[in-house]
Amino acid sequence: MQVPQIRLESTTAQIGIKTNNARVEIQQPKAGLSIQQPKAELTIETIPSILTIDQTEAWADMDLKHISRRIEEAAGQGRKDLLAGIARRAQEGEELMKIEDGGNPIPQQAKRKSEKPMYEFNIGFIPSAGSVKINYQPAKVNVDVQNNKPKIEVEINKPILDYHPGNVDIQLERRNDLKIDFETIDMKA
Repeated sequence: MQVPQIRLESTTAQIGIKTNNARVEIQQPKAGLSIQQPKAELTIETIPSILTIDQTEAWADMDLKHISRRIEEAAGQGRKDLLAGIARRAQEGEELMKIEDGGNPIPQQAKRKSEKPMYEFNIGFIPSAGSVKINYQPAKVNVDVQNNKPKIEVEINKPILDYHPGNVDIQLERRNDLKIDFETIDMKA
């Protein structure tokens, strides 16, 4: 007996994919930077110190006086001596007026006039303590500083982008195929 037989042989299709990746190139140029620092302004003002020394009294203690002071002192001493002389003469006149009351005023007055007064004297060329007057005003310093801020300038550079897109190539490597065989087979019963 004859039996029909169908034989199917298929080959699947095969796809080939080739990929080229995308590329990105990035370059970042450096930023432009400029910095300037102006100098600070400094002003110094000095008021000098003042020292005054007054030796007038020290020189006067050593009898080295200015002529105007000598004249003034001589005039004062003359007035004092004049008043003392007037007082002495008035006193002597009173004593002579009262001679009748007793006493002996003429020899007493003669004795007083003949005796020289005792003067006290010490070393004359050493000035007394505190006769030199010293006055001191210290110096003053005024300092003025003006700060100047730095001048900073920045120039920003944008990045440089270079983009190469990728692609995909798709192709058919092998086609699909279907083979059909039809035959009859003898089968023995």
